[in-house]
Amino acid sequence: MAVDLEVVVVAVTKMTSQTEQAVAEHQLTHETSKASLTMLLASAGCALLAGLPNQAQASELDNWDFDAATLIYAESDSRVTAAEPVISATRNFDSETKLNLKLALDTLTGASPSGATPSDQAQTFARPSGRGDYDIKAGEQPLDDTFRDSRAAFSATWSAPINRDWAYSAGGYLSSEHDYRSLGVNGSISRYLNEKNTTITLGGSFSSDSIDPEGGLPIGLSAMAVPGSANFDQDFSNSRQGSSDDKTITDFLVGVTQVINRRTLMQFNYSISASDGYLTDPYKIVSVIDDSSGDNYGGNYQVNGQNLYIYEKRPDTRLKQALYWQTKYQRENSDIIDFSYRFMFDDWGINSHTLDLKYRWQLGDHYLEPQLRWYSQSAADFYQRYTTASDYQNVDEISADYRLGDMDTYTVGLRYGYRMAGGSELYARLALYQQQSSGSSGFGKLKEQALYPDTTATMLTVGYKF
Repeated sequence: MAVDLEVVVVAVTKMTSQTEQAVAEHQLTHETSKASLTMLLASAGCALLAGLPNQAQASELDNWDFDAATLIYAESDSRVTAAEPVISATRNFDSETKLNLKLALDTLTGASPSGATPSDQAQTFARPSGRGDYDIKAGEQPLDDTFRDSRAAFSATWSAPINRDWAYSAGGYLSSEHDYRSLGVNGSISRYLNEKNTTITLGGSFSSDSIDPEGGLPIGLSAMAVPGSANFDQDFSNSRQGSSDDKTITDFLVGVTQVINRRTLMQFNYSISASDGYLTDPYKIVSVIDDSSGDNYGGNYQVNGQNLYIYEKRPDTRLKQALYWQTKYQRENSDIIDFSYRFMFDDWGINSHTLDLKYRWQLGDHYLEPQLRWYSQSAADFYQRYTTASDYQNVDEISADYRLGDMDTYTVGLRYGYRMAGGSELYARLALYQQQSSGSSGFGKLKEQALYPDTTATMLTVGYKF
């Protein structure tokens, strides 16, 4: 079967979009981003290059290929901002044997939602470290403006053929933040069929992560110590269960990459991910609301004149499954249409749908690629925007983290690229992101508050391949 080489090459040029996604997901999940199994399946598409004529590649097999990019991410209302430079270096030993090294550094600053609800009165919160407090004005979203994070991550992946019909890849990953560390390994094996127009890939990864939050690990559902109280130090100590904990994540993937015809490439995956250990966010709290009739009905529940907040608690296991489909089609004028759909479901009760559409206009040495992306998610079974004075002592698991609630997100992006002499490329991408959450509007005084504020963000990526 004749294969259009360019459409296959485009199928595996995803470094920049994955760089952007890593930072965005780091903010959305507050977990260290790891080498994903989609990279393993991308290697299956790369395997389709085997045996295809490519004189430019053959003449440069002994060279290193580099891709350096920087992402700037900024949320509205002076919330989180991030900067992430990434450099990827690939050593080509022959047409199928490669070593890829990647280094990422990122810094996040700004104000992060605590999980508490806004109130008609000013609120005071203890800082997660137990040192000091911060005030939130009446009607404002409770944001901890001391949010700081930095990360350094390094990964290495080796890919090579076993024989004409089989290939493998193996790699490792190390990431470190001031309060989070991750160490992982991954690997895949691929089988080529149908004159290498079909590739079946099996992949897996395992990571061991540890978290060492400022101030130690809160006891789930325990009360936050009241800032300024005479017993603050003792109450804060009583709300802690140690200084650190860990979790493991095990992922498996099976995928098929198929060349449909000389202009169409299609990919299908099924993936499953099992997490076990400490899955709670130690920096998130939940407001307790007074549900008895009276002056404070629908406002913060108070004990001895002080607002009551409790620390969130999530299950200690999670099983996620996902189905993914992607199709790339190259038109006769060399423009490329790229469409994908992903469906995820887990045992926390979350279902999500992701649609992503890109269109690349080939303009000689230049190209333009607009993107539209929609993501929709249902809430976790234990998600509650708040709990009440009559219920909070009966709760087993709870989180008010908007990342576990009902939401829809929209991304509109535009990428520009310029191919220079010698095969190098300069590119830039600008994307606008909006997140809309929804849920019950509450009761009493809560109805006057914005419980589900929208979030907008801007992402700018600039990169250079050489």
